[in-house]
Amino acid sequence: MNTRTIATVFVLSLLPGWYAAAADDADGFVPLFDGKTLAGWDTMPGGKWEVKDGVIIGTSEKSERRHGQLVSDKRYKDFTVRLKFKAVKGNSGLYFRVDKVDGPAAVNGFQAEINPTENIGGLYETGGRAWVVKPTPEQVKKFFKPGQWNSMTVSAVGRHIVVHVNGTKAAELKDDPGRLEGYITLQLHGGQDMHVAFKDIEIRVE
Repeated sequence: MNTRTIATVFVLSLLPGWYAAAADDADGFVPLFDGKTLAGWDTMPGGKWEVKDGVIIGTSEKSERRHGQLVSDKRYKDFTVRLKFKAVKGNSGLYFRVDKVDGPAAVNGFQAEINPTENIGGLYETGGRAWVVKPTPEQVKKFFKPGQWNSMTVSAVGRHIVVHVNGTKAAELKDDPGRLEGYITLQLHGGQDMHVAFKDIEIRVE
Protein backbone atom coordinates (compact mmCIF):
# COMPACT_ATOMS: atom_id res chain seq x y z
CA MET A 1 0.00 0.00 0.00
CA ASN A 2 1.57 3.33 -1.06
CA THR A 3 1.67 6.54 0.95
CA ARG A 4 -1.21 8.14 -0.94
CA THR A 5 -3.50 5.13 -0.36
CA ILE A 6 -2.65 5.07 3.34
CA ALA A 7 -3.46 8.78 3.62
CA THR A 8 -6.81 8.30 1.86
CA VAL A 9 -7.83 5.45 4.14
CA PHE A 10 -6.85 7.53 7.17
CA VAL A 11 -8.96 10.50 6.07
CA LEU A 12 -12.00 8.32 5.37
CA SER A 13 -11.65 6.71 8.78
CA LEU A 14 -12.13 10.14 10.29
CA LEU A 15 -15.36 10.69 8.34
CA PRO A 16 -17.75 7.83 9.24
CA GLY A 17 -20.86 9.87 8.46
CA TRP A 18 -19.59 10.73 4.97
CA TYR A 19 -18.61 7.13 4.33
CA ALA A 20 -22.05 5.87 5.40
CA ALA A 21 -23.75 8.44 3.16
CA ALA A 22 -21.63 7.32 0.21
CA ALA A 23 -22.61 3.70 0.89
CA ASP A 24 -26.31 4.67 0.88
CA ASP A 25 -25.87 6.51 -2.42
CA ALA A 26 -24.28 3.42 -3.95
CA ASP A 27 -27.49 1.36 -3.71
CA GLY A 28 -29.91 4.28 -4.07
CA PHE A 29 -31.47 4.10 -0.61
CA VAL A 30 -32.01 7.26 1.43
CA PRO A 31 -33.17 7.55 5.06
CA LEU A 32 -36.86 8.02 5.88
CA PHE A 33 -35.96 8.40 9.58
CA ASP A 34 -33.16 10.67 10.75
CA GLY A 35 -32.51 8.60 13.89
CA LYS A 36 -33.26 11.52 16.20
CA THR A 37 -36.68 13.03 15.53
CA LEU A 38 -40.00 12.33 13.79
CA ALA A 39 -39.22 14.94 11.13
CA GLY A 40 -40.79 13.88 7.82
CA TRP A 41 -43.64 12.06 9.56
CA ASP A 42 -47.14 13.09 10.65
CA THR A 43 -48.60 11.63 13.85
CA MET A 44 -52.28 10.70 13.59
CA PRO A 45 -54.48 10.56 16.74
CA GLY A 46 -54.18 7.37 18.79
CA GLY A 47 -51.31 5.93 20.81
CA LYS A 48 -47.87 7.47 21.26
CA TRP A 49 -44.82 7.67 19.00
CA GLU A 50 -41.41 8.76 20.30
CA VAL A 51 -37.73 8.43 19.48
CA LYS A 52 -35.32 6.86 21.96
CA ASP A 53 -31.68 5.97 21.27
CA GLY A 54 -32.12 6.02 17.50
CA VAL A 55 -35.32 3.94 17.55
CA ILE A 56 -38.95 4.90 16.86
CA ILE A 57 -41.09 3.38 19.60
CA GLY A 58 -44.87 3.13 19.35
CA THR A 59 -47.08 2.32 22.33
CA SER A 60 -50.80 2.27 22.96
CA GLU A 61 -53.22 0.94 25.57
CA LYS A 62 -56.07 -1.47 24.94
CA SER A 63 -58.58 1.24 25.84
CA GLU A 64 -57.48 3.28 22.81
CA ARG A 65 -59.83 2.40 19.97
CA ARG A 66 -58.07 4.44 17.28
CA HIS A 67 -55.29 2.98 15.11
CA GLY A 68 -52.42 5.32 15.87
CA GLN A 69 -50.60 5.93 12.58
CA LEU A 70 -47.24 7.53 11.87
CA VAL A 71 -47.62 8.76 8.28
CA SER A 72 -44.89 9.89 5.89
CA ASP A 73 -45.13 13.49 4.73
CA LYS A 74 -44.57 12.37 1.13
CA ARG A 75 -46.53 10.09 -1.15
CA TYR A 76 -44.75 7.42 -3.18
CA LYS A 77 -45.49 5.43 -6.36
CA ASP A 78 -42.84 2.85 -7.23
CA PHE A 79 -40.31 2.16 -4.47
CA THR A 80 -38.50 -0.29 -2.26
CA VAL A 81 -38.61 0.44 1.46
CA ARG A 82 -36.59 -1.42 4.09
CA LEU A 83 -36.44 -1.26 7.87
CA LYS A 84 -35.81 -3.19 11.04
CA PHE A 85 -38.64 -3.88 13.46
CA LYS A 86 -39.17 -5.44 16.84
CA ALA A 87 -42.72 -6.65 17.56
CA VAL A 88 -42.98 -6.71 21.34
CA LYS A 89 -46.73 -6.59 21.89
CA GLY A 90 -49.82 -6.15 19.71
CA ASN A 91 -50.59 -5.98 15.99
CA SER A 92 -48.58 -3.50 13.94
CA GLY A 93 -47.76 -3.12 10.27
CA LEU A 94 -45.92 -1.26 7.55
CA TYR A 95 -48.60 0.43 5.45
CA PHE A 96 -47.81 1.64 1.93
CA ARG A 97 -49.64 3.29 -0.97
CA VAL A 98 -52.34 4.36 1.47
CA ASP A 99 -54.78 7.27 1.54
CA LYS A 100 -55.81 9.13 4.69
CA VAL A 101 -59.47 8.63 5.66
CA ASP A 102 -61.84 9.56 8.44
CA GLY A 103 -62.41 6.76 10.94
CA PRO A 104 -60.60 4.68 13.56
CA ALA A 105 -58.07 3.18 11.10
CA ALA A 106 -57.11 6.64 9.70
CA VAL A 107 -55.87 5.13 6.39
CA ASN A 108 -57.00 2.77 3.65
CA GLY A 109 -54.59 0.60 1.71
CA PHE A 110 -52.06 -2.19 1.98
CA GLN A 111 -50.06 -3.17 5.01
CA ALA A 112 -47.29 -5.70 5.39
CA GLU A 113 -48.17 -7.42 8.65
CA ILE A 114 -46.01 -7.01 11.76
CA ASN A 115 -47.31 -9.14 14.60
CA PRO A 116 -45.48 -11.03 17.37
CA THR A 117 -47.66 -14.11 16.93
CA GLU A 118 -48.67 -14.76 13.30
CA ASN A 119 -48.91 -13.74 9.62
CA ILE A 120 -45.65 -11.77 9.63
CA GLY A 121 -45.05 -10.28 6.18
CA GLY A 122 -48.52 -11.09 4.91
CA LEU A 123 -50.46 -8.49 2.92
CA TYR A 124 -53.70 -7.03 4.32
CA GLU A 125 -55.77 -4.34 2.62
CA THR A 126 -57.52 -2.06 5.10
CA GLY A 127 -60.76 -0.65 3.71
CA GLY A 128 -60.67 -3.16 0.88
CA ARG A 129 -60.08 -6.89 0.44
CA ALA A 130 -58.80 -7.64 3.97
CA TRP A 131 -56.29 -10.52 3.77
CA VAL A 132 -54.84 -10.92 0.28
CA VAL A 133 -51.75 -13.05 1.01
CA LYS A 134 -50.91 -14.96 4.20
CA PRO A 135 -47.70 -16.89 4.86
CA THR A 136 -48.27 -20.24 6.55
CA PRO A 137 -47.41 -20.71 10.24
CA GLU A 138 -44.63 -23.07 9.15
CA GLN A 139 -43.12 -20.38 6.92
CA VAL A 140 -43.28 -17.77 9.67
CA LYS A 141 -41.44 -20.05 12.10
CA LYS A 142 -38.58 -20.36 9.61
CA PHE A 143 -37.97 -16.64 8.98
CA PHE A 144 -39.31 -14.68 11.99
CA LYS A 145 -37.26 -14.10 15.16
CA PRO A 146 -39.66 -13.42 18.08
CA GLY A 147 -38.55 -10.74 20.51
CA GLN A 148 -35.56 -9.76 18.33
CA TRP A 149 -34.83 -7.24 15.61
CA ASN A 150 -36.12 -8.43 12.24
CA SER A 151 -35.62 -6.89 8.80
CA MET A 152 -38.47 -6.19 6.38
CA THR A 153 -38.29 -5.08 2.76
CA VAL A 154 -41.33 -4.10 0.69
CA SER A 155 -40.96 -3.56 -3.06
CA ALA A 156 -43.91 -2.02 -4.92
CA VAL A 157 -43.19 -1.44 -8.59
CA GLY A 158 -46.22 -1.01 -10.80
CA ARG A 159 -48.60 -3.82 -9.87
CA HIS A 160 -45.85 -6.13 -8.63
CA ILE A 161 -45.50 -6.24 -4.83
CA VAL A 162 -43.03 -8.36 -2.88
CA VAL A 163 -42.42 -8.57 0.87
CA HIS A 164 -39.29 -10.09 2.40
CA VAL A 165 -38.70 -10.73 6.10
CA ASN A 166 -35.11 -11.46 7.13
CA GLY A 167 -34.27 -12.12 3.48
CA THR A 168 -37.06 -14.66 2.92
CA LYS A 169 -40.01 -13.93 0.64
CA ALA A 170 -43.16 -13.79 2.76
CA ALA A 171 -45.66 -12.52 0.16
CA GLU A 172 -45.86 -11.64 -3.52
CA LEU A 173 -48.50 -10.22 -5.89
CA LYS A 174 -47.71 -10.06 -9.60
CA ASP A 175 -50.74 -8.22 -10.99
CA ASP A 176 -52.40 -6.44 -8.08
CA PRO A 177 -55.41 -4.22 -8.92
CA GLY A 178 -54.97 -1.95 -5.89
CA ARG A 179 -53.65 1.59 -5.42
CA LEU A 180 -50.51 2.66 -7.26
CA GLU A 181 -49.57 5.62 -5.07
CA GLY A 182 -49.89 6.79 -1.47
CA TYR A 183 -48.31 7.36 1.91
CA ILE A 184 -46.07 5.05 3.91
CA THR A 185 -47.28 4.48 7.45
CA LEU A 186 -46.31 2.70 10.67
CA GLN A 187 -49.28 1.34 12.62
CA LEU A 188 -50.48 0.96 16.18
CA HIS A 189 -53.60 -1.24 16.16
CA GLY A 190 -56.54 0.07 18.15
CA GLY A 191 -58.07 -1.96 20.97
CA GLN A 192 -54.80 -3.69 21.87
CA ASP A 193 -51.91 -3.19 24.25
CA MET A 194 -49.20 -2.10 21.81
CA HIS A 195 -45.41 -1.91 21.89
CA VAL A 196 -43.46 -1.91 18.65
CA ALA A 197 -40.10 -0.48 17.58
CA PHE A 198 -38.61 0.56 14.23
CA LYS A 199 -35.17 1.69 13.08
CA ASP A 200 -32.98 2.00 9.96
CA ILE A 201 -35.94 3.03 7.79
CA GLU A 202 -34.80 3.69 4.22
CA ILE A 203 -36.40 4.04 0.80
CA ARG A 204 -35.32 3.83 -2.82
CA VAL A 205 -37.59 5.33 -5.46
CA GLU A 206 -37.71 2.96 -8.44
